[in-house]
Amino acid sequence: MRINTNVAALNTYSRLSAANASKSDSLAKLSSGKRINKAGDDAAGLAISEKMKAQIGGLKQAKRNAQDGISLIQTAEGALSETHSILSRM
Repeated sequence: MRINTNVAALNTYSRLSAANASKSDSLAKLSSGKRINKAGDDAAGLAISEKMKAQIGGLKQAKRNAQDGISLIQTAEGALSETHSILSRM
């Protein structure tokens, strides 16, 4: 009994699989529109990106806090104005 192997076919299959994997990665990058899709693409870039996202979140919260403070001051100003008006009439 003789067992034959087709080395050329196995090599071709291996290269085809690698090309398909590369194509899938490229397609994922193109479809997402992002430069970094996973940590393996650029670990340092991903770390910087995550840090910047956290900082942006903090700044957005600070903006909301400032707007809430302005609203509170405007409410207090209205109450003081009304109090002044009442005292002026006395």
